[in-house]
Amino acid sequence: MTADLFDSLPGPGPDEEPLAEGAVLLRGFARERADALVAAVRAVEAAAPFRHLVTPGGYRMSVAMTNCGTVGWVSDRSGYRYDPDDPIAGRPWPTMPPVFAALADAASVKAGFGPFAPDACLINRYEPGSRLSLHQDRDERDTGAPIVSVSLGLPATFLFGGLQRSDPTRRVRVEHGDVAVWGGPARLAFHGIAPLPDGSHAILGRQRINLTFRKAL
Repeated sequence: MTADLFDSLPGPGPDEEPLAEGAVLLRGFARERADALVAAVRAVEAAAPFRHLVTPGGYRMSVAMTNCGTVGWVSDRSGYRYDPDDPIAGRPWPTMPPVFAALADAASVKAGFGPFAPDACLINRYEPGSRLSLHQDRDERDTGAPIVSVSLGLPATFLFGGLQRSDPTRRVRVEHGDVAVWGGPARLAFHGIAPLPDGSHAILGRQRINLTFRKAL
């Protein structure tokens, strides 16, 4: 399936920009499939609309979120966790679209982590001014698998640090179709998104969509 979806990519492949040991940015890796990815996002949104979650401390997140896959990441006053059901709809999250799973697998292979079968995709929608503070993806039972993060829409500043919040943080511009992959020694690296500047994207308008693929269970 991966080969069928990605064997038409032009040239020798995307540029690879190392971020740290175990972390790489694949420039433009998803660009040729962006239209299909956006269409899949809209299908997921129709079944499980974006919503602003609340942190355990009671703060409303500026980023709107939804999920697809076997489980979805949720947050409320009781804590952070993965749940098989959408707490708003009271039914399972939408099935992960094949184009999502194929892209995540292909990016993992390209980054040197081998085959990857994510069971969760967190979809974040950023609007101008929204941000995601430095955090670790550590709610997953399987931290041996990498994280695959896909940028669509407006460009943003990706923050990528070390294993301690106080470690130096790189600021990297990510654009439509870029894919970041990290695992191994970088699997628990702190990362985030700086406040999104205003602008307009040809496909997504005044927003940025981020797909984060994880092996949660």
